Amino acid sequence: MVEDRITDGVRIAQLLSSEFDGREDPPLDSVAVVNADSDVEPSEEGTLAYELERRGEPAAKVFVHPDRVRIELTDKIEAVERKAAESGIRVRPKAVRPPRVLVFVESGAEVKRAVDAVIESF
Repeated sequence: MVEDRITDGVRIAQLLSSEFDGREDPPLDSVAVVNADSDVEPSEEGTLAYELERRGEPAAKVFVHPDRVRIELTDKIEAVERKAAESGIRVRPKAVRPPRVLVFVESGAEVKRAVDAVIESF
């Protein structure tokens, strides 16, 4: 049996968006995908695909690379970093002001685990 592994950044971003938009369990019931670029073109540095809002407030930015997605968060970054690392998702802090954490989603199989890490910031 051949196993398909989704590693296209645009497709991963679509799966991630569906997960955030489609789940109705708390705290995802208060999350919205906003400012989506339906014609987003991936780039090596990452192209903004959409943002996440929670109760109308900015919560995260999602960037598309050719082979992955990068999620940038500024709230409760230590909790997000810990959950992502525990889940086997690549994560790293970004030393800027305000501090951020970057969560990398490198395949479609990582989407649900990435969402579980991101909701730690909510």
